Amino acid sequence: MASIAMDSSPSSSLLYPPPAVPMKLHAENREKLLKHLREYLNSSSRPLHGFVLLQGGQEQTRYCTDHEDLFRQESYFAYLFGVREPGFYGAIDVDTGKSILFAPRLPADYAVWMGEIKSLSYFEETYMVSKAFYTDEITQVLNNQYQGSGKPLLFLLHGLNTDSQNFSKPAEFEGIEKFETDLKILHPILAECRVLKSKAELAVIQYANDISSEAHVEVMKKIKPGMKEYQLESMFLHHTYFYGSCRHCSYTCICATGNNSSVLHYGHAAAPNDRTFQDGDMALLDMGAEFCFYGSDITCSFPVNGKFTSNQRLIYNAVLDAHDAVISSMKPGVNWVDMHKLAEKIILQMLKKGSLLVGDVDEMMVERLGSVFMPHGLGHLMGLDTHDVGGYLQGAERPEEPGLSSLRTSRDLLNGMVITVEPGCYFIDALLLPAMESPKTSKFFNREAITKFRGFGGVRIESDLYVTADGCLNLTKVPRKIEDIEAVMGGAPWPIKKSLNDYENGGSLHALVSGHSVAPVSTITILAITSTTTPAVASPPLQLPSL
Repeated sequence: MASIAMDSSPSSSLLYPPPAVPMKLHAENREKLLKHLREYLNSSSRPLHGFVLLQGGQEQTRYCTDHEDLFRQESYFAYLFGVREPGFYGAIDVDTGKSILFAPRLPADYAVWMGEIKSLSYFEETYMVSKAFYTDEITQVLNNQYQGSGKPLLFLLHGLNTDSQNFSKPAEFEGIEKFETDLKILHPILAECRVLKSKAELAVIQYANDISSEAHVEVMKKIKPGMKEYQLESMFLHHTYFYGSCRHCSYTCICATGNNSSVLHYGHAAAPNDRTFQDGDMALLDMGAEFCFYGSDITCSFPVNGKFTSNQRLIYNAVLDAHDAVISSMKPGVNWVDMHKLAEKIILQMLKKGSLLVGDVDEMMVERLGSVFMPHGLGHLMGLDTHDVGGYLQGAERPEEPGLSSLRTSRDLLNGMVITVEPGCYFIDALLLPAMESPKTSKFFNREAITKFRGFGGVRIESDLYVTADGCLNLTKVPRKIEDIEAVMGGAPWPIKKSLNDYENGGSLHALVSGHSVAPVSTITILAITSTTTPAVASPPLQLPSL
């Protein structure tokens, strides 16, 4: 078994210590929601009275035991209030704009087992809200605050998450029957607010990308044939937690090698990153850290021995060309379905060039052959959740064609979105063999050539992109070119010295529109967190359905 050396010195990370994230971020999110909610109420000739009321997350125990899983706040509540603790409610007065937190009233013995019981003034100051009360005072406080006539109106969060097909749970509390409730207005407005990222949100997402990028590079440097897949996961988690304080991961790590890299959601409990990989295998590592509720989602593919074979080069470059072509084409107004098709077409062209496929590529596109090699969607919105909300507006129809039906959004890009670009090319027998026998698609395959790739696995390249007014910015900072990957895995420093000159004199996020050009991680982080040059997000009217 290969040995792993862990350097615990903070100097081995350019990002240590992690930056502080001001609560102003969440105060700005509340102001944004109020602005758009009031605009909607005015346009509907409705009074500006009532309260937005959200219920935060609750701690969960493992089945019937008293073992408490590590708590992570519900994302909508985190968006508006930034509260780390469980059991809270939050309200926003639509009329005055004042925000109120309701904290659980803790028993005295909490101080014995769990630590200090914080005062209400602590929560007011920490979370920058107008006032804090206890949860058993919700009915009394909101009735006293209400300035309208009749029963106070509560705007509650209830709506479909079009990615998971689960519904947001509206707040519940004792005495709610004393209020009028609206379950229709809040969800589409608040979901759409989350789609366009503020400057402060972008800075946090950038840091999550920076520390995750650095961790991916560390894994590249330390990987050796004969290791276990879970050791790669462990190295990544150690780096992002030790240096970046990222206690949570954005999702379960995918550390796939060999044929496992053709399993799109590998790493789950039934396939737990436990294979011993061998010299000559490809690795597909899909891992992203979460920092202060905001996530990252990065995939790197490379040979575990640090040297690409000719077959590995063919598939890798096919995916890289698709990745870069999409990024070069992205800007506001571009449709995401078109970007998916662009990625498919480039991959098919490269497979034809490599003699795995024969025939007319446009005809292949008509027959949806691209979905055989890339059955998943090109990417997804990202923010507080890896697969963030807002992928499909209410009433929007999902594409039904193979491959396209897996798209997590079919929207036109907007200035301020953060979206992943993750084309892939996989050799999955469950898809490949039927396609090779189908009368519609069998003619496209060079059977002798493609048979050699059965068991190859797959390649995916994934970066996180911020859509700007005239293009996009690549927030992910990992080696992408084959020569750069081989150099880093051979011991060269990263960033590669030859690329530093492009950014050392005032380099900024504006330069990072391609996965091929990488600025020093430390420079990018400083700019993203503190600089006024980070591009501001335009605030176009929200695209809301009729309610």
